[in-house]
Amino acid sequence: MRLTRFRAALLAFLITNYSLLIGDAHAQAPKTYSASEILLGLKKLNVLGSVLYVAAHPDDENTRLIAYLANGRLLETGYLSCTRGDGGQNLIGPELREQLGVIRTQELLAARRIDGGRQFFTRANDFGFSKTAEETFTIWDKEQVLADMVWVIRQRRPDVLITRFPPDARAGHGHHTASAMLAAEAFDAAGDPKRFPEQLKYVQPWQPKRLFWNTGSFFVKAGENMDGYLNLDAGGYNPLLGQSYGEIAARSRSQHKSQGFGSSATRGEALEYFQLVKGEKATTDLFDGVDMSWNRVPGGVAVGKLVDEVIRKYDAGNPSASVAGLLKVREMLEKLPKEAAFWDSEKQEGINELIYACLGLNLAAVAQEPTATPDGKLDIAIEALNRSSVPVKLKWLEVPAIDYNFQTVGNMAKQNIDVQLESSKPFLKKASITIPAKQSVSQPYWLRQTGTIGMYKVPEVVENFSWPEHPHKGERIERWTVLGSPENLPINQVLFTIEAAGATLYYTKPLQYKSTDPVEGEKYRPLTVVPPVAVNIGGHAYVFADNLPKTIPVTLRAGKAGVKGSVALTLPAGWKAELASIPFDLANKDAEQTVQFRVQPGPGAAEGKTELRAVATVDGQAYSRGYQVIAYNHIPTQILFPEAVAPLVKLDLKRKGQEIGYLMGAGDDVPDALRQIGYNVTLLKPEDISPDYLRRFDAVVLGIRAYNTIGQLKGLQPNLLKYVENGGNVVVQYVVSRGTVLPEIGPYPMKLSNDRVTVENAAITFLNPKQPLLNTPNKITSQDFEGWQQEQGLYYPSSWDPKYQTVISSHDPGEPAKESAILVADYGKGHYIYTGLSLFRELPAGVPGAYRLLTNMVSLGK
Repeated sequence: MRLTRFRAALLAFLITNYSLLIGDAHAQAPKTYSASEILLGLKKLNVLGSVLYVAAHPDDENTRLIAYLANGRLLETGYLSCTRGDGGQNLIGPELREQLGVIRTQELLAARRIDGGRQFFTRANDFGFSKTAEETFTIWDKEQVLADMVWVIRQRRPDVLITRFPPDARAGHGHHTASAMLAAEAFDAAGDPKRFPEQLKYVQPWQPKRLFWNTGSFFVKAGENMDGYLNLDAGGYNPLLGQSYGEIAARSRSQHKSQGFGSSATRGEALEYFQLVKGEKATTDLFDGVDMSWNRVPGGVAVGKLVDEVIRKYDAGNPSASVAGLLKVREMLEKLPKEAAFWDSEKQEGINELIYACLGLNLAAVAQEPTATPDGKLDIAIEALNRSSVPVKLKWLEVPAIDYNFQTVGNMAKQNIDVQLESSKPFLKKASITIPAKQSVSQPYWLRQTGTIGMYKVPEVVENFSWPEHPHKGERIERWTVLGSPENLPINQVLFTIEAAGATLYYTKPLQYKSTDPVEGEKYRPLTVVPPVAVNIGGHAYVFADNLPKTIPVTLRAGKAGVKGSVALTLPAGWKAELASIPFDLANKDAEQTVQFRVQPGPGAAEGKTELRAVATVDGQAYSRGYQVIAYNHIPTQILFPEAVAPLVKLDLKRKGQEIGYLMGAGDDVPDALRQIGYNVTLLKPEDISPDYLRRFDAVVLGIRAYNTIGQLKGLQPNLLKYVENGGNVVVQYVVSRGTVLPEIGPYPMKLSNDRVTVENAAITFLNPKQPLLNTPNKITSQDFEGWQQEQGLYYPSSWDPKYQTVISSHDPGEPAKESAILVADYGKGHYIYTGLSLFRELPAGVPGAYRLLTNMVSLGK
């Protein structure tokens, strides 16, 4: 089939450069280039080399090495993270699991925009801390993760693979070890046509030259002789960027804010060490024996000479003078034989971007609203500006709809413009478009289908098309689309067809929303396709400790104006709601209406955890997805559409006390859980931590990582201990062992560590069955530790003063017992409790035993 000019240009760009979408294409301020950055880009045209760095999680990558390879050696540099970091903790907010994975995906993309790398993923889900690769491979689908890794290698054709971790226990995490083991297997499999032959319809086998392990100080013993390792200095200074690679790396790594990895810059020599794992031996450089000049492709010698001429004649005061030379290089690339297709495509894209920069072009498509619905109208503004003396004409505008899997779902607008863009005089045009009725909502592609604990389910969509304008005319080009990509493709791209110096050029720009924040200034966010109505259930888990009804709020949010319908709850057997359904009427777009359902367990409701669902019906169509905004200043605003479900819990629960003071740490949903079981919860500020103010509370609970995030606790600790001494009860949830604001967080010494129990259903031993925490007001049994999610606990103390009593013991397979999941001490008239149990995960998930344990903790001494 023949394609529109838009589709040909867009898809040709995407099939080999989808990772470039992480930059200008996804809700970022338009990229601008300094004259020195243009020169760096020109120099990169003459480097034909590629490297892929491989590790397990966001933040595992060596940002200094990536910055050096991408900006110093000018290589195509990629980072393949096996996971999106979904199983970690969140230092900046309450988001966990899938929501945290979205945040960390965007943090990786923010990092790559700074250090110059490209980002890739596999389908592996970060299911939480794992102590061995063997355990990891029982949860990950090893063959599928390996296939994903091979796919990226075959597509990106790296000359060198580099792993962050060794393939053994030194890696410190089962995912780390697994990533290194998989990289070694992928090194061989990528070049073997018998491995994953289904990929060979779209890519060719590719054999990297060698695989290295990038070792470092935390893998090497003090005083170890490093003479056997290959080394390089990655701490150099790049005068064209005005920064050292250590300075670039610090800014890049500091984007991992949800993990608390703000970094200081390093300057001067910084040696990186490499151990050969597989492939040809290298004696002086990572790329020994790799021809990274144009000599490596047939017919490339002449191209290299022409690029040299463009570089030699480059005028930093007038970059547009290089456009003619770049167009000649582009014309020569189009004549290269099929065997040069990979580097032809890579460098074509680089040339087009350099021409854009040299002309000082600004092409933008701005949506007048941040969201739209399928079949909805949307006003847009088109901007075009030429800031050079080179004649530029805007010929055509096309605004189609490209679904997340590249399927064209409608050509919404196409217009012949044919306007000369006079230097520094902006062209502005307003238009109205219609979003296609079949357009999917903007849910991240890896969250659209239900996967497993260890793997996301990703559609392996194939797009078949031909590109008439391609130099290899008539060739059938087929590529997988989504697999490996860091995020959704832009919903709508506007194709600008321009004519510059007699040549036709195509530029695709994302349709995005621009606003001005009075503090942050100009901000961009993706245009998001939303359902006509979103359904949000208030709260996380609804807990019934008796048979009395509870009010469950359901909020309807309009994706467009004039949405009417009804909403109902789907309840499990034995439960009932006073109203079967409730009507709603939303007159305006983004309007919200909250309705209240009264729900209670009936005589047939079973003890334990189940779930309820909310479903809205509009014009006979059911909608059951919510609307969740993730907004932080360091990443573009993300909107998720989780299913409108909530845990429903019926349990036998007794409690003592009533008033709880809660000091939030890094952010969690524990206060809501306490309210669900009947407590009055007051959120405390640091200035509230005084003995006189605290005496009104039956217990004071500190949120997760409070001693890592609240600097004032260093001076307020005596006040907390005075509250305990006077008869109060303090419950401290887990604290990360590194970076506490004071050396001792309790009334008596304890040493925090990284110890944890990762098997969520690990058997529990009660060390002191008569301990009040196990008996009052609720009798705790082994059943209370059933149904836990992801992990049992983390950051257990490794040693403690004898004045602390231990309560329970458990351990992961093959490990000694860990007895410090709960430590409790009498202090004066009161009690101090430290717990590493993962209550912050279990309570929102509706785990009954977690509620009973927390109730006993806050009831202690009452």
